[in-house]
Amino acid sequence: MSEYKHPEVLVSTEWAAQNLNHPNLRFVEVDVDTAAYDQGHIPGAIGWNWQTQLQDSVRRDLIDRETLEKLLGQSGISNDTAIVLYGDNNNWFAAYAFWQLKYYGHENVRLLNGGRKKWIEQKRQLTIEPTKVAAANYRVSGVDESVRAHKDDVFKILEGGQPGQLVDVRSADEFTGKILAPPGLSETAQRAGHIPSAANIPWAQASNEDGTFKAFDELQKLYQSKGITGTDEVITYCRIGERSSHTWFVLKYLLGYDRVRNYDGSWTEWGNLIGAPIVNQQIAAARAAGGAGR
Repeated sequence: MSEYKHPEVLVSTEWAAQNLNHPNLRFVEVDVDTAAYDQGHIPGAIGWNWQTQLQDSVRRDLIDRETLEKLLGQSGISNDTAIVLYGDNNNWFAAYAFWQLKYYGHENVRLLNGGRKKWIEQKRQLTIEPTKVAAANYRVSGVDESVRAHKDDVFKILEGGQPGQLVDVRSADEFTGKILAPPGLSETAQRAGHIPSAANIPWAQASNEDGTFKAFDELQKLYQSKGITGTDEVITYCRIGERSSHTWFVLKYLLGYDRVRNYDGSWTEWGNLIGAPIVNQQIAAARAAGGAGR
């Protein structure tokens, strides 16, 4: 991992296994729910439910700073605690939690490279015992808006108000407008397609089969082949902001791009905005075919 620009934000499964009992270290498993955690988790790890604990249950937004402070305190995390995050789906939701913690200014946070998938494949220790921790005090030191993009920031790029690049990390079928969302997922939009000028680089292309991140040279080639060089600001997006946080992590910490933001409103916001421009390649192709037939 030493070739990455910021290798300190990743830990290996070997390192994690050797540091399970470190007194100032908290492992946290983050997923859309805690079903997998309940079936077996890293000893000493806390489980966070993305839907109910990291998202506001009324507004479509992040939890506020007071709620985050309460969550971290109840998890036995203070401001100087090192946090190692991991989860399923090659660390989708763990990367989202990483991004959210950076937004709220937590310094020492890392990802377990390979996440739950690699830990289990290596037949490392799991437990179903609930983790008991002593409550701690946590205070958010500040908010870092430089890591978060809003719809107005996207409009500025589209309207030429500022230079920037958009990376759509969804599947090709979502990007072209063939489907609104992967099967079985409830968060969706009225329209299918993608934001104009966005490059489609599906998030999973940054990962190896075992869930670990690809080497620096491979990642650099992947993004530069689509024109994403880091010269201008980059905004990543997906459907609800979790897959795009994975790509945000890759660009900002592994490749070292200085200005990268995650648009967590993503397609469920943009695809519902009245007047927001979109590109739907499926409709465009059908119209072109219809015109050719006349």
